[in-house]
Amino acid sequence: MNARVPPDALVPQQALADASAQWDGDILRQLTDYIRIPAKSPLFDADWQAHGHIDTVLRNAAQWVQEQKVAGLRLEVVRLPGRTPVLFFEIDATLAGARQTVLMYGHLDKQPEFTGWRNDLGPWTPKYEDGKLYGRGGADDGYAVYASIAAVQALKKQGVPHPRIVGLIETCEESGSRDLLPYVDALRCRLGDVGLVVCLDSGAGNYDQLWLTTSLRGMASGMLKVEVLTEGVHSGDASGLVPSSFRIMRQVLDRLEDSATGRLLPASFHCDVPADRLAQARATADILGDEIYKRFPWAHYDCGGATTFALPTTTDPVQALLNRTWAPTLSVTGADGFPALQDAGNVLRPYTAFKLSLRLPPLVDAAGAVQELKALLEDNAPYQARVTFEAAGAATGWNAPSTAPWFEQALHAASRAQFGASCGYIGQGGTIPLMNMLSEGFPRAQMMVCGVLGPRSNAHGPNEFLHVPYAKRLTAAVAQVIASMPADPAAPGAQDAGRA
Repeated sequence: MNARVPPDALVPQQALADASAQWDGDILRQLTDYIRIPAKSPLFDADWQAHGHIDTVLRNAAQWVQEQKVAGLRLEVVRLPGRTPVLFFEIDATLAGARQTVLMYGHLDKQPEFTGWRNDLGPWTPKYEDGKLYGRGGADDGYAVYASIAAVQALKKQGVPHPRIVGLIETCEESGSRDLLPYVDALRCRLGDVGLVVCLDSGAGNYDQLWLTTSLRGMASGMLKVEVLTEGVHSGDASGLVPSSFRIMRQVLDRLEDSATGRLLPASFHCDVPADRLAQARATADILGDEIYKRFPWAHYDCGGATTFALPTTTDPVQALLNRTWAPTLSVTGADGFPALQDAGNVLRPYTAFKLSLRLPPLVDAAGAVQELKALLEDNAPYQARVTFEAAGAATGWNAPSTAPWFEQALHAASRAQFGASCGYIGQGGTIPLMNMLSEGFPRAQMMVCGVLGPRSNAHGPNEFLHVPYAKRLTAAVAQVIASMPADPAAPGAQDAGRA
């Protein structure tokens, strides 16, 4: 006997049709305009207030939300002194007896331009091609506020009762969300008892199903500088007597990383992988296979008539997933003290400076790692060179709480309805500082951390794109999960099945 479908249940096909119409009719145009605005995060634009780009994208988003005339919606731009602004909205509950709130999160600030864009593309020149919207910030994650409202509208159009919904859209995420916690504190009473967080700022293993992020790595960053001279000197006169600042830099970094394997040496920077995450990694490896590493734009060259590609650290799919989600890694993301190649004469440079970015396993405390890192790099410098490490930010990673039965069922149902495949589980190598804040502040909340950053979407790098067909289905899936949230998740039987 077929189970009876409640008369107020969401119809998935209609939700997708409504979401698609919203994307085609308006959201795509809004995001095209958004990409044109270089709203770089304060870490990359110290004069962000004077330039006004962050205020522009926030004002545009706020105006669009107001124009949607969502029933029961109230919106304001909140500003705390000396901090980037946030967009906050709240929508009254229509579900009888609803006790908890849904929090929808996103951000509007962007990473800097970077180099290597296709000749016909650019970070601030949007282009829509083959279902992909190219340009900086569309996928990471300017679309979030628009998709969130479109998901709510899909519920409203079908008259589906929903819990109270609030939205928090920040403009400092790419700077480590350093302004966010004061806003969370200031708005805590208005946030309410959060039972579900929808964070549209994460990735997808493929574009064929819904993906739930189960963990995020932490991050520690800063500038490491090695100084041996007060000014550059003739290399023929000084080399062999004056030690190279670059060679000292190599020695110092050898304390941190095994350059042959990439393994970070301090034991405290590592942690054990929980058994459930290991099992999920194995299941995800079965789904994605070698696409886990083949999806990157590997350098290649011709060698004797055959194309030779640069190699990953491992070709084992399970280990590849764990390496990018539960292993600490070092990246040098910038350098100073080097002249451009065409300007490089025979001069021994006075200093070398690197910008370091360390990704830390989800369970490693970032603040403690920064302290250990500073001592490790600075103490007992070779040749008594001046070695300094200035921390630029730290954020502890996140491991998702256990999944409630109603939430797990809703995820799989939404994924099957919108994509034709069950929901996948995947850890992400990036960092979203908000998630730890929310997990600590709302320990009972379920976390729907997902996003459109699938294969080759290349957030932060050149040719970033938003996969629009996937975004449409994700929008409908979010609506379906919200529609499944029980009025009182703590009530007997509520955890076993949602409302849909």
